[in-house]
Amino acid sequence: MLARTLLFVPANRDNMVARAAQTPADVITLDLEDSVPASEKESTRARLKEAITSLKAAGKTVHVRVNSLETGLTKDDLAAAIMPGLDGLSFPKAEAASDIREVDVLIRQQEMHNGVRPGTVLLFPQIESAKAVLRCEEIARASSRIAGLSMGGEDYTADLGVPRTPGGVELEYIRRVMVHVCIAYKMLPLDGIWPVLGDIAGLTAEARYARSIGFKGKYLIHPEQAEPVNAAFSPTAEEIAAARRIVEAFDEAVKQGHASVRVDGKMVDVPVAKRAQALLDLAASLSA
Repeated sequence: MLARTLLFVPANRDNMVARAAQTPADVITLDLEDSVPASEKESTRARLKEAITSLKAAGKTVHVRVNSLETGLTKDDLAAAIMPGLDGLSFPKAEAASDIREVDVLIRQQEMHNGVRPGTVLLFPQIESAKAVLRCEEIARASSRIAGLSMGGEDYTADLGVPRTPGGVELEYIRRVMVHVCIAYKMLPLDGIWPVLGDIAGLTAEARYARSIGFKGKYLIHPEQAEPVNAAFSPTAEEIAAARRIVEAFDEAVKQGHASVRVDGKMVDVPVAKRAQALLDLAASLSA
């Protein structure tokens, strides 16, 4: 699944949904949670089918972010969201394996009720509190439908009682934990939003840093953020050329009975060659 960029779109704003279909974001996440006022939750659910259908017609991967279990709204959100064509669900404020198991049951019920093969809809829990970080691994293991974890930086820093800073040092621990858990269980680690609109330089720097420590994608709050984040999570021409030199040289070395080779002044062995091949595979999938 390609998920360099996941754009949150208020599901109650038809104009924004229509605009989202034209953005280069890999995934459109229709939001029923924070961006929809309590007075509009019910009416917004009624508009989901049209929104999902139109986005799928535009060739988009479509997710829906439901409200958390503690609100009592999750079941109704799922009943409205789960339909043929829905690709995934963003599940906020997951804090324990029991939360995941509960929502998994609710999802399965709606899949069967709404003509969707059970297990089809992927789940992306949001890690947004100190408790969730401490239980990150048990959350990740709680359901086979979990395809990735996402970081909720705003709620997390609120839980810690610290400000969100441009440098992001306060997010270092949660990021490292999430990446290691996701990679260990073959899931996508997805970085949280950059909250400053118009600051493309800051956004790009954070996205590049997130990629450098293992994240595979990032959530967005505005269409202007899609192109720079796509670029940050895509191999550059120089990276592709270097990876190709490494793979070609290593393959030739293996044919000659060697387990390592020097390329561009550096020693290349099995793990280095594997990393280079993975980058070439990513580049090929993006071009396809």
